[in-house]
Amino acid sequence: MRLLIAAVGRLRAGPLRDLYDDYVGRLPWPADLREFEAKPGRSAAERQRREADMILGALPTSAVLVALDPRGWALTSEDFAARIGQWRDSGTATLAFAIGGADGFDDRVRAAARLVLSFGSLTWPHLLVRVMLAEQLFRASSILAGHPYHRA
Repeated sequence: MRLLIAAVGRLRAGPLRDLYDDYVGRLPWPADLREFEAKPGRSAAERQRREADMILGALPTSAVLVALDPRGWALTSEDFAARIGQWRDSGTATLAFAIGGADGFDDRVRAAARLVLSFGSLTWPHLLVRVMLAEQLFRASSILAGHPYHRA
């Protein structure tokens, strides 16, 4: 299984990028980060449409999509790991995660997602969400492998 993180905005060099790279480097699955520049639009809806086109256009046709959205399900780390394990075991070739821009997602992204996932009701900076996702992916892989990282 491959991982794809499709995100609006650029994670530049610095502490957040270093932390992201550290967690992704520990994953048992190859992971690609595709970043898209948010282009100014006349309205939030127009920006959402443009970003949806970029995100959905980056996905392989067989990818299972998880959209990170505050209106989604708040799962425990164990439940998140179980979902990933189910997709892995069912032969999912690409598991993709979408992180939208400041205006959130166009409805097409949520409709295309197999899971809409929330990291809680707080508002998180989109660049920090990449790091949080990378850590949770590593934690999920540790849970699936029975590694003590999750309980340490």
